[in-house]
Amino acid sequence: MNKRFTRILATSIAAAALAGSLGACSGPGTGGTGSAVEAGSGEGTINVWAVDGQAAENDALQKIISNFESSQSKIKVNLKLFPSDQYTKAVNSAAPGELPDVLDFDGPTLASFVYNGKMAPLKGSVSEETLSNQTDSIKSQNTVDDAVYGVGMMNAGLALWGNKKLLDAAGVAYPTTPEKAWTADEFTGVLDKLAAVVPGGKPLDLSEQYGFAGEWGTCCSAGPVIWSGGGTMLKDNKASGALDSEANVKSLTTFASWKKYTDPNADGLAFTSGRVALSWVGHWTYPTYKALGTDLVSIPLPNFGKGTKTASGTFAWGMGAKSKNGAAAGKFLDFLMTDESVHMYTGANGAPPATKTALAASDLYGPGKQLELLGDQLSKACGTEDQITDTCVSVTRPVTAGYPIVTDQVGKAEAAIYAGKDAKEALSAAARAIDQNFADNDGYKK
Repeated sequence: MNKRFTRILATSIAAAALAGSLGACSGPGTGGTGSAVEAGSGEGTINVWAVDGQAAENDALQKIISNFESSQSKIKVNLKLFPSDQYTKAVNSAAPGELPDVLDFDGPTLASFVYNGKMAPLKGSVSEETLSNQTDSIKSQNTVDDAVYGVGMMNAGLALWGNKKLLDAAGVAYPTTPEKAWTADEFTGVLDKLAAVVPGGKPLDLSEQYGFAGEWGTCCSAGPVIWSGGGTMLKDNKASGALDSEANVKSLTTFASWKKYTDPNADGLAFTSGRVALSWVGHWTYPTYKALGTDLVSIPLPNFGKGTKTASGTFAWGMGAKSKNGAAAGKFLDFLMTDESVHMYTGANGAPPATKTALAASDLYGPGKQLELLGDQLSKACGTEDQITDTCVSVTRPVTAGYPIVTDQVGKAEAAIYAGKDAKEALSAAARAIDQNFADNDGYKK
């Protein structure tokens, strides 16, 4: 499994593991407003927590910190890296006053951190220039109750990676813009054609090796399918009537019907070895997939009726709710979001930049570049799932402190449907479990 996405899965799984313990909580902490943040002197040492990523990411972060310290002499950075499978637990276990000045976080965990008083709003600490340069999709992820709690250097997006050689052999013309995405029915026809030319007769990789019963399912397969079909996971803070809607039943039943065309990809080599012609996965596979050279093409995910959709959002940076040195922390966050820092970091991990200026200048995702499709999709931000239109593309996962139970149940439901369970039954059971958890926690409302 790709280490970049393993990091995302590990932190999200850690959050989901808390879902069973979220029932009947006593309510949010007191630090969520950020009122306890002190500006401090704007000098001295700031403590920073982050996930221990892949080597190239860590090296880039260390270089950025070194550049920051060299750019001025009055602020030093004390960086602490945590294993990916321990990070979310460490943040959740710490009292607000024990958290660092600056911390890394995975997008879906933000609302719960805010709810429990762990994070401070950034307005007043981070410059308006930094905040306004964030792309709409990453800003949506990092906004809770109309306050911005995070800024992102990078984003994440999905596509169908295609092998042009195999597509051409099957006589399949493919769309290159979101507006021309295949409909779900057209996609089934494409799979029929491709099945005749791939060696094993299974032309599709749905990244089953990541596991549908978890964050991959919610974020990257069930989510885009649900949103593209005109459905949502939650509506008015409830899952019943939303998650188990007829639109979602239809869309996820169609998705499950593609199992007969799908290579399980247990070895992770289905696409690069030529066993499949299409791979449904994210930007993080590009460093491996680019070995196909000019045969590598990017294609929008199928349109289930309301336009192609992709999830967006990933790791970002925020401020501990009780920082005693908010001014210095804000200066560091501003430095992380400069074009130089963003290009250095995204150049190391291949992710789409999450600032407007860096995305426009990206050698991979900018206009006319090889991964322009993914950059274009992220620029067409829907916001949260209650704001979806036919023309927007990138959707923010539900912003709620109850996200752990949502992703736990949605992922399990998708896995069950894919395995053959009735979609209405699976989604209704998931909706009941989500609503019970929300009821036990007063809807996760302050």
